[in-house]
Amino acid sequence: MKVVSTSKSHGGVQGVYSHASEVCACDMTFAVFVPPQAKDGPVPVLWYLSGLTCTHANVMDKGEYRRVAAELGIVIVCPDTSPRGSDIPDEKDNWQFGCGAGFYLDATQEPYARNYRMYTYVTAELPALVAANFDVDMSRQSIFGHSMGGHGALTIALKNPERFKSCSAFAPITQPSTAGWSRPALEKYLGSDEKSWRPYDATLLIEDGCRFDAFLVDQGTADGFLQDGLRPWLLDEACKKAGIELALRMQEGYDHSYNFISTFMEDHLKWHSRHLA
Repeated sequence: MKVVSTSKSHGGVQGVYSHASEVCACDMTFAVFVPPQAKDGPVPVLWYLSGLTCTHANVMDKGEYRRVAAELGIVIVCPDTSPRGSDIPDEKDNWQFGCGAGFYLDATQEPYARNYRMYTYVTAELPALVAANFDVDMSRQSIFGHSMGGHGALTIALKNPERFKSCSAFAPITQPSTAGWSRPALEKYLGSDEKSWRPYDATLLIEDGCRFDAFLVDQGTADGFLQDGLRPWLLDEACKKAGIELALRMQEGYDHSYNFISTFMEDHLKWHSRHLA
């Protein structure tokens, strides 16, 4: 692991790091905020997964999480959204696919299968690296994310309920297998057999028997992607049928931007902190 940069913030340290990823077959960059409480012993970990077109830097620069994370004593880990590099297969004119749009899945179709393995990266390789290099309590982990990252957080929590104490999302893609802006990506990464898409669709995972104790979801009513891409009512319907507790909060007048995310970031951090305690 290489240190790209570190900076003191609210008594803690905001760092950016890189490493050679075996899973994604390229160099990967990620951000970690370590609160001041870490000097006294291991602290819990909260994973934040970013959305389409983002890197680790978007939430780090605009998410406004450090003050509250420092108060609560929580490490915040922010992975990148996809493999990157000049030799990584990509569609440079398509913001919904390729670099910046890994969808937190393990691709099976060529030429993407070698690099686009973000599910394994986020659930196996990066956690091992974080555990080896930071003073964290890996028995206390939670996960959240925005948009594509909200989709990733929901699906990862549903498939790993024993690992995560809590899961929340800002404006998640709730059913990517039928949404116009995510369905083409799933087909390119996973092939035309839609059965292979089900492990990466929160509503279908619930339909197939996966369970998680409770979710918190914030969604802006002025979000331009609400009707076609996000559709939180589909998650609400799936959770009601399965008996999963879902706090779906429709926030009047808010859009899809980090102005929306930063407004409710403190709520989410405090919600996770209660579960991590």
